[in-house]
Amino acid sequence: MPDPSLRDIFINRVLPRVQFPGQYIGGEWNSICKDRQAVRGRLCLAFPEPYTIGMSHYGLQVLYAVMNGRNDWACERAFTPLTDLETLLREQGLPLVSLESFAPLREFDVVGFSLQHELSATNVLTMLDLGGIPLTAESRSMADPLILAGGPCAANPEPMARFIDAFILGDGEDALPAACDLWLELRRTGLDRTAALARLAAALPYVYAPRFYEPQFDDQGRPAGLRPLRDNLSLAIEPAVVEDLDAAAIPLAPVVPYVECVHERVAIEIMRGCPWRCRFCQGRVIKHPVRFRRVETIVAAALQAYQATGHREISLLGLSSSDYPQIEELLTRLHAIFRPLGVSISMPSLRVNSRWRSISDLLDTDRRDGLTLAPEAARDEMRLQIGKPIANEDLFTGCRRAMQNGFSRVKLYFMCGLPGEGPADLDGIIDMAEEISRIGKSAMGHYAAVVANISNFIPKPQTPYERAAMQRREYFEDAHAHLRQRKRMRSVTLRFTDVESTLIEAALCRGDRRFGQAIETAWRRGARLDAWAERMRPWLWQEAIAAAGIDLNAILHQPYAEDAVLPWAHMRVWNGSGRVDDG
Repeated sequence: MPDPSLRDIFINRVLPRVQFPGQYIGGEWNSICKDRQAVRGRLCLAFPEPYTIGMSHYGLQVLYAVMNGRNDWACERAFTPLTDLETLLREQGLPLVSLESFAPLREFDVVGFSLQHELSATNVLTMLDLGGIPLTAESRSMADPLILAGGPCAANPEPMARFIDAFILGDGEDALPAACDLWLELRRTGLDRTAALARLAAALPYVYAPRFYEPQFDDQGRPAGLRPLRDNLSLAIEPAVVEDLDAAAIPLAPVVPYVECVHERVAIEIMRGCPWRCRFCQGRVIKHPVRFRRVETIVAAALQAYQATGHREISLLGLSSSDYPQIEELLTRLHAIFRPLGVSISMPSLRVNSRWRSISDLLDTDRRDGLTLAPEAARDEMRLQIGKPIANEDLFTGCRRAMQNGFSRVKLYFMCGLPGEGPADLDGIIDMAEEISRIGKSAMGHYAAVVANISNFIPKPQTPYERAAMQRREYFEDAHAHLRQRKRMRSVTLRFTDVESTLIEAALCRGDRRFGQAIETAWRRGARLDAWAERMRPWLWQEAIAAAGIDLNAILHQPYAEDAVLPWAHMRVWNGSGRVDDG
């Protein structure tokens, strides 16, 4: 039950003094608050982003449902506070608390972070510090919670290794409960924290406890692998894999926020993994293998979740949801149920292929938002090189049919700085965006509004490009300027990812364990909510990285030799027996 004293303090003295207090009060529809005396374990899912972002994340709702579906565990939530609340908590000496019971984070048995984005690193430190938990793993005792972390950033955990007790690689539905249960058992044995962590890591092949591995470096200061400090620990961390996705948990009564969030919808994962081999895509390898849910399972779950929430949109999730084998049947059945109820069906991750032409007729996404497509590159030749063999003809035909069905806006996602990129590839971005806008003229009688989002390519860990060098700041700045100059049509809008933020993200993405000190230094100097463009202060990071003696040029702009040991080599990705190859 909620702590009455802390709850009263927050409701009466703290929240009236902050913006958007509704994100901190808890008690939302479908939230679950259990009596702490009636359970044997308490887990706080700590999402290192503000509430409006975290509550839009499907994985959080899944794990919340999994853990609260057990009678012996209570699962609660906490999010990164905005700076006004952080300031108030520090001024008044108050802790960061969970939304369900208003309990400080330090009182939980386990605190689990979902690391979705490298630039959320300092948010983790903010939450630990405000929650009353020592920042570094080495500083904690058995009186402190176990600090777990998973998510995409676990593909290279080394930059955050200083702060996390153990990383979970892979799917969390079974792995998180297993780690939580084992931790409670180990605590009851009376072991000290180091011994308990060692047993946790030895028992579960998907758990990586960084303190038991010593990083090695070559003569030039580049990573040269890890040395296990205990004989019973493996150098290869294997991901947890949910073999039967159809039997895996679906949040049938997801928590409904009081305040407007990034997404307000029923989300259902219809497939996990991707059948394609895009060379730049980290999501494909960390979510391998490809698994599907049955149509009957999805339809029944969608109806139950709609009845439990009242949301007016059903979103079908997957890395490439248009590749779901029975997508036409699924959309037809969902429309038959939900169109009479005024509920739309959306697919936010569409792959442009020959099936896209027919699927576009079945789409029922909110036409005010329009279509979202990710060609990544604009020319067929470049797409073949990066492993995304889609054809412009299919893209243009699908857009035309969608516009004839009422869509008037198209959002496109491209990358610049890809290996082998030339001026023609940049020009092709403008050509494609403007051609789609002109298709609107012939299909609807007016030019379609097209937004081309251009991100700066980062060679991500665990992808075929992981050894490649990244383009330099000057290249991206020149490419952005060229694209702005090349654009002719007012109906086309260009949006660019900030170059300085990209370089910091790339450093955290590709860095080794030495980055832990730089993260802490940047945080202590005021780095907060760095994924928000208006809050990012790159000079704090540049100074912190320099103070840690890190050579950014070597990490970002020098390729790794084929025989070099990568900082993330110990985190394996799945193919049924080992690493996913390039194919």
